[in-house]
Amino acid sequence: MRIGIDARLASYRKAGISRYTLQLIEALQQLSTEDEFVILQGQRNQDPILSRSNFSTHTLFTPCHHRLEQLMLPWELKPLKLDVLHSPDFIPPFHNRSRSVITIHDLVFMLYPNFLDKDAARYYGQIDQAVLHADGIIAVSSSTKQDVVRQLGVPENKVTVIYEAASPAFRPLRTPEVNNHIRERFGIEPGFILFVSTIEPRKNLPTLLRAYRSLLDNYHSDVPLVIAGEKGWLFEEVFSQVSNLHLEQQTRFLGRVSTQELFWLYNTARVLVQPSFYEGFGLTPLEAMACGTPVIVSNVSALPEVVGDAGLLIDPNVPEEITVAMWRLLSDEALWTSLAEKGLKRAACFSWERAARETLALYHAVA
Repeated sequence: MRIGIDARLASYRKAGISRYTLQLIEALQQLSTEDEFVILQGQRNQDPILSRSNFSTHTLFTPCHHRLEQLMLPWELKPLKLDVLHSPDFIPPFHNRSRSVITIHDLVFMLYPNFLDKDAARYYGQIDQAVLHADGIIAVSSSTKQDVVRQLGVPENKVTVIYEAASPAFRPLRTPEVNNHIRERFGIEPGFILFVSTIEPRKNLPTLLRAYRSLLDNYHSDVPLVIAGEKGWLFEEVFSQVSNLHLEQQTRFLGRVSTQELFWLYNTARVLVQPSFYEGFGLTPLEAMACGTPVIVSNVSALPEVVGDAGLLIDPNVPEEITVAMWRLLSDEALWTSLAEKGLKRAACFSWERAARETLALYHAVA
């Protein structure tokens, strides 16, 4: 077969869906298959590392999420004569002749529409037509599959759960060299509280900031809060909250970090906190667990499914629960060690090799 994978989003942002797409492509390259893969890229993309002769790249001029995408993209795809097109960013071209597979990462735009700006609402508002058009749908968790079936009326047998995984690059490495990298690159000492995400409303950073203020005041902690991630949409409340809570000296905003820097951060953090209102999977805590760092996550959506008993679960609406959970992992060495060990075992249950095999099987099934 001739299979196209739309990787255009990686031209614009490196988090979330882009990381999923590039990890999947890399894992597919490791499989033994005679299928031909065409990686569809935007004009600003650097070529992914293509190590096999049956992989090639093709540059598309149509920008992702563009208002004219549905008109322009099918015209560009027609000469490629694809048997299957995989659209990892939810929305496929509706007038394309090839079979269609889409990945649905979450339904936050339906469940929490107030978390979106106008452009995002317009793009993801095409989801009803997308699930009708798609021949196969990948959901990245059972929680997301349930949302797709319940919210969009999709038959269960049309949705395949294929879990993501942490990159093999994320592993435990707690050495003086890693500590020095963090000091030199960011000027911070190991042992901090870490938050990793694009800064947007559903990540619930304002509640974490209130919980952190309580940690400083009531438990007399001096552990800094380090926030790694670029600004998304509707981020202004976060910076207002920092000012209102007088946290300018205790919090560090690092902006977007590289994969190497993220590896260093996971391995030097005391704990990762992800108090999201909603997640379709939970890749960030999985990466932290793969590095041996305990996690605190919300008890909602897919996060308990991914973390299992390897982390502390909190109510994302109750800052006091987040405060207590942070203090426990800062002060209780036995608990910290236990969750670090459980996290490593839990992270090992997820594999990109398995994800690639299951995805390839779905390509064949829809064709």
